[in-house]
Amino acid sequence: MFAVLKTGGKQYKVQAGDVLRVEKLAADAGEKIQFNEVLMLGGDKTVVGAPLVEGAAVQADVIDQIKGEKLIKFVKRRRKHSSKRTVGHRQKLTLVRVTDILSTGADKSGVKAAIGAGSVSGAAVEAAAPAKKAPAKKAAPKADAPAAEAGADDLKKLSGVGPALEKKLHAAGVTSFAQIAAWGEAEIADFDEKLSFKGRIEREGWVEQAKELAK
Repeated sequence: MFAVLKTGGKQYKVQAGDVLRVEKLAADAGEKIQFNEVLMLGGDKTVVGAPLVEGAAVQADVIDQIKGEKLIKFVKRRRKHSSKRTVGHRQKLTLVRVTDILSTGADKSGVKAAIGAGSVSGAAVEAAAPAKKAPAKKAAPKADAPAAEAGADDLKKLSGVGPALEKKLHAAGVTSFAQIAAWGEAEIADFDEKLSFKGRIEREGWVEQAKELAK
């Protein structure tokens, strides 16, 4: 009885006792493994899979982890670059001996499945998966600035006053047109220096505007 199995992207026709060199498998020497991708069974009766033969498998013992023959690759770049290099490579392989061919019951054999060393098991995928992010906490609402206090005037109505400048005024305790309307020379000079207004109060005429807006 023979079987055609698939592993490492290649197909192999095998029978009990055959020794194969296949693409590296995730198994140690001495382990028993099972190839579950069987494409065809032959013997007294030929069974062709569609694409695999259901319930069939090939069991084998791992003899050793080896390296294939050294391959030399010569790379020469186009003219003008004047560069060339030689690269050597030895493919990692697994040496196995076929022990048995199962036509049925492969799923109940309990033998470790042959998995390529480059493959990742479901458990490894789960372990490598990033932890689920906890739902982001909603930021606590910022405490209302003095500008939002009930009864505060909209100081942005003054010439040259925007949101940023309004915040500065509120932070300094100025929240109404009446306060600005009552400023004298001393208060104007004080706020010019404190808030770095550089003469803006008089230049923009805030006091006169505030008197009109406060009515």
